[in-house]
Amino acid sequence: MNRTTLSLIAGTAALAAVTGFAAFRTPDTSGADTAEAAAQLPVERTSLLCPAPSVSDIAETTYTSFTPATKGTAASGRATLTAATEESADKTDGASKGKGKQQAAKPVLAPKAPGTPATGDTSGADSPALVGTAEGKFAPGWTVQETTEVAAGTGRGLQGVNCTAPDTEFWFPGASTAAERTDYVHLTNPDDSPAVVDIELYGKDGAIKSPVGEGITVKAHSSEPVLLSTLTEERQTNLTVHVSVRSGRVGAAVQALDDKIGGDWLAASTDPADTLILPGIPKDATSVRLVAFTPGDADADLKVRLASPNGLITPAGNETLHVKSGMTSAVDLGDVTRGEAGSLVLTPTDKAVPVVAALRVTRGKGDKQETAFIPATGPVGTRATSADNSGKGTTLSLTAPTATATVKVTASAGSGGGTAVTKTYTIKQGTTQNVDAPAPAGRKGTYALTVEPVSGGPVYAARTLAATEEGVPGFTVQTLPDDRGTVAVPEADQDLSVLQK
Repeated sequence: MNRTTLSLIAGTAALAAVTGFAAFRTPDTSGADTAEAAAQLPVERTSLLCPAPSVSDIAETTYTSFTPATKGTAASGRATLTAATEESADKTDGASKGKGKQQAAKPVLAPKAPGTPATGDTSGADSPALVGTAEGKFAPGWTVQETTEVAAGTGRGLQGVNCTAPDTEFWFPGASTAAERTDYVHLTNPDDSPAVVDIELYGKDGAIKSPVGEGITVKAHSSEPVLLSTLTEERQTNLTVHVSVRSGRVGAAVQALDDKIGGDWLAASTDPADTLILPGIPKDATSVRLVAFTPGDADADLKVRLASPNGLITPAGNETLHVKSGMTSAVDLGDVTRGEAGSLVLTPTDKAVPVVAALRVTRGKGDKQETAFIPATGPVGTRATSADNSGKGTTLSLTAPTATATVKVTASAGSGGGTAVTKTYTIKQGTTQNVDAPAPAGRKGTYALTVEPVSGGPVYAARTLAATEEGVPGFTVQTLPDDRGTVAVPEADQDLSVLQK
């Protein structure tokens, strides 16, 4: 068998392994062009990583898992969320013959069926990072939310983060090494081999030298929290953190904790782009800070606009933002939303230069303040899901920056019972709407919201969870990019002529 034949077989086998599907059809002999668009098929495996939730002994954390019901999935499957270290134990036989396989720990949660949320709880400072795997019917669009309540101390309030897929590069504008801040970069390695990671810091004057941040080893099936203030002696209020992986892959998120005004998770910004959308600023925000960075060799000049319920407006005094190459820029926008729903829209004033950006949002006043972060994010795309919703404490924000869009929102059954409900909304061009999101009929427990564009332009979305404790307006915001529940699979033609070469 020659090399061409082996390559064909190997390529076909690889396609089938990834998608579980390969279509072969007899070529059309009519001479017509029979090329067809790639089919969109449900993914068969999804991996998610959840960072260790808190260093506080009084932290209470809830994990909520949800998979939207998807046509064309396998009849079977499973989804589990397990401590990262237990992944290693589950795969390790005894250290010597006769000891047998180690006992794996019980998963934090194990969903029973798509369409219904599953929840699990942990508490205290010793809760580990988690590694999640969903297969078969549980894989397409699998979403896990980590929500933590901390009653007092540094970072007190509500902290939330979507567990994310492992990757090799992350940008975090909005981090800090200021005296009042305690910021950690959490690195989680789900694989059997160590990962080697570099952490670079960029401040207002450019790159900050930090040999300590080079070549950080994250052991297999483990998590490594890296305190930013140990990487540099410089104290800067606004930093951009760049995480790049030399070998392997990791999940990464920044936990930003403030001594006085709470804290939250800072998720990675979407990849550098010349136009960015930061959706879902709470209408009662008392302070909004924009932090931006351009990794390229050219400066960026950005037009700053707010997509309000009535259209795009320009914040007075902050019409544009100049971002110097390799330097972190920040601007305080104050109470930019002025009591109305809003999303920030950044576009180039002239030359298109890729940037990353995030918002630090503050609610409340005086000693009753709480903060959260909104990174620039991608559009909803085909579908996006928000888990862990609770009726009055949930706000769903939808933005259509370039064209009017129609959107379908489905509230799942509750984790303890109920019936799914769907509503359709029209979001006018250039506006942001805090929609009256549906809740499941007869709801018991928490539920998920699934957003699906029906027609029109791209839609960006964010969900805010709010819970006021002792007068402090605790809140957290998660953006809703596409859930990547499907993958494009090209149709393969049968061509036996390659066997004769």
